Amino acid sequence: MTDSNLPSVQLADAITAQIGQLRRHLALAPPHEQAQILATVLDYDTGLLGEVTELVSTGSRFAKVHSERGVLPPEVWLALGRAANELDSVGANLNEHTGSIKKVTAPAIASSRPTAAPVASAMVFRRRR
Repeated sequence: MTDSNLPSVQLADAITAQIGQLRRHLALAPPHEQAQILATVLDYDTGLLGEVTELVSTGSRFAKVHSERGVLPPEVWLALGRAANELDSVGANLNEHTGSIKKVTAPAIASSRPTAAPVASAMVFRRRR
């Protein structure tokens, strides 16, 4: 059982609560603000996703030491290592698209020409019932 009086556990609880609050803001924000939030979170060098990946990687090193000592089952270390690798891979893939997300945050440039209507991506599927 964790000691919730430890400052580090209190910090983890506070960060978890703030991430939930950020998720709710993301869901309710206007599109330009949603894009800013996502671009900030997904920036792999300075954003939340990169930090979470490093946190899980640190946890994997913790689990390695304790599994080698027989305190934790090796499966814990393997699961955390897999999670860190997957997060790293996902972060690298998403990092390629952060620039596109940031473009949504840019103010529209006024033009005398009418702008073309956005075209749906081939990835958008419509379901019929």
